[in-house]
Amino acid sequence: MEMDRTIFITGATSGIGKACAEVFAKEGGRLIINGRREAKLVELKIELTDKYGCEVLVAAFDVREKEMVFDAVHNLPDEWKKIDILINNAGLALGKEEFDEAHLHDWETMIETNINGLLYVTKAVLPSMIKRNEGQIINIGSIAGDDAYKGGNIYCATKSAVEMISKAMRIDLLPHHIKVTNIKPGAVDTEFSSVRFKGDQEKAASTYKGFTPLSGADVAAVVLYCASLPEHVCINELTITPTSQANGIYINREE
Repeated sequence: MEMDRTIFITGATSGIGKACAEVFAKEGGRLIINGRREAKLVELKIELTDKYGCEVLVAAFDVREKEMVFDAVHNLPDEWKKIDILINNAGLALGKEEFDEAHLHDWETMIETNINGLLYVTKAVLPSMIKRNEGQIINIGSIAGDDAYKGGNIYCATKSAVEMISKAMRIDLLPHHIKVTNIKPGAVDTEFSSVRFKGDQEKAASTYKGFTPLSGADVAAVVLYCASLPEHVCINELTITPTSQANGIYINREE
């Protein structure tokens, strides 16, 4: 990849987002790292600048807050306004209760983060890309968007929305030469399950019992690949799962 490209990563404090920051920093990218936990972002900035000597800008805000998103992007320092790659990684699953027992607040938080947050950040960043007639948007979706599974209900729905939004973006942004890529990981061992089960570490650990899940670094390597292709090549959609997983429902677990 070109060493002077600026990469904006949402949800960079942990998991896939943090791993993406690591791989792009290693390649010499200039990073804008976003998340709600400013202390974690500052810690990551220090780690990356010490290790790779790259430029890192901390942008602490909640992607669910529309005005906050647009203010943060519009008020970026002039030298950071040229965003070449946007990685919409911020997202979460909350709860795994069946539809009739699920909590409305959990549903609302997932919709606000996984869908609205992605839309707000993209709309805020897009004008600069359109003006330059170039850029790439990489959305972190999920194989959960392909098929509903027991207890997945609204999380699956939000990731299905990410897939359709990505396809719509790809069509509508064709005249502006903007690449749009939807990365759909399967089971990834990050904070994801701990957040989903609200800190219940036993339940979180059981998610990955009997097989080797993906790591954040595995997904980040695929994101880097999609961002490193020639200008005329775009990966529209890419599914990545552990070898033991076929889709969002079938996993071969060894005793």
